[in-house]
Amino acid sequence: MSKFSIDLTSLKKYRDFRYLWSAGFISYIGSMITYVAIPFQIKEMTHSYLAVGISGAVEIIPLIIFGLYGGVLADSVDRKKMIWATEAASLVLTSILLLNSLSSSPSLLLIYIVAGLFAAVDGLQRPSADAILPRIVGHGDLPSASALMSLRWQFGVIVGPSIGGVIISTSSVSVGYFVDVVTFIISLLLLLKVGSVPANPLAQKPSLAGLLEGLRYAFNREDLLGTYLVDLAAMFFAMPNALFPFWADQLGAPWALGFLYASGTAGAIVITLTSGWMKDFRFHGRAIIWAAIGWGVAIALAGLVHWLPLVLLFLVLAGASDMVSALLRKALWNQTIADEFRGRLAGIELLSYSVGPLAGQLRAATIASATSLTFSVTSGGIICVIVVAILAGFLPKFRKFDLQTNEFAVRERKIRKISE
Repeated sequence: MSKFSIDLTSLKKYRDFRYLWSAGFISYIGSMITYVAIPFQIKEMTHSYLAVGISGAVEIIPLIIFGLYGGVLADSVDRKKMIWATEAASLVLTSILLLNSLSSSPSLLLIYIVAGLFAAVDGLQRPSADAILPRIVGHGDLPSASALMSLRWQFGVIVGPSIGGVIISTSSVSVGYFVDVVTFIISLLLLLKVGSVPANPLAQKPSLAGLLEGLRYAFNREDLLGTYLVDLAAMFFAMPNALFPFWADQLGAPWALGFLYASGTAGAIVITLTSGWMKDFRFHGRAIIWAAIGWGVAIALAGLVHWLPLVLLFLVLAGASDMVSALLRKALWNQTIADEFRGRLAGIELLSYSVGPLAGQLRAATIASATSLTFSVTSGGIICVIVVAILAGFLPKFRKFDLQTNEFAVRERKIRKISE
């Protein structure tokens, strides 16, 4: 049984990791309350599928631009300082949403602008947040540390929307935004305890040439390319989150909105809590492919049924499949990418797992507007399965990836063994 239990070693062993984990644990709960509050507020203001979908669409361009730039910065600045500065910026943006919600006539345009700015800040932060891990945790502990980071995220996704749903239904979106502000303040205080993580001496100064070098490195490795493309396909074609406020109404259970948001993560958290086996797992590529197919099948089935318990069950299974993919992708990235490229590649990774869901929400909303919610969800899941299967056929190096023999994994193991 211990083989499957989540490994807590990294929290006990590494002080900086413990503070970093705790800071994100608290602020992410607040962020997920805001994640629910924004589409709910827009729905109440407009009663429009597209208006809610646009709130995700406005994030795409800022996320692409600042995600790539954030990756370049993560290789050339102190990663801890970058995380702190962007967390402070998020505090300011949430405060703006709070003040807007307290207005007698809240501005929809301002909500869209803040959503875009949130994406820009997220694009700057996440490459540093991802790239910092190999610098504060030993190489052998990276898979379990990644699982703990995912557990932190999953707990926030479950608890945050659930709390947010209760707060919004019993009080107001303003209270939800206020709670988020408080969590950011606590997070900033905890991050002050994390030691500096200066740039790698081999890293280049921020430049377009450095960015292009990182892109070449990523796209010349078929194993990395496979992780990006499979996840992009899965998220673009089968991400239904923009429809949740309307799905809850269609099921005759508006009170269950928070459960729709949290259900996928309920499945994800089960996978994370039993992720001990991943520490010694070798064949990441094939497992990621099957997990993406499982995600598509589960989403398609969720769209076909019209009984809330079954919908939640299939969303739980979808979340479990997605988390298998997410954990193995993180392990592959952290254990095979050189540190001098880690920030830039983290920026590309951010785009692969963020742009897909954002674009997917717009796709889902557009198809639902033109046809129906049921058709949008079900067809997306089916198309996801087909596209992932096609990609697997065209990416044999990714499909056959073996952590024990992969040349990049072998190189990184040798380097970390010397440095440790």
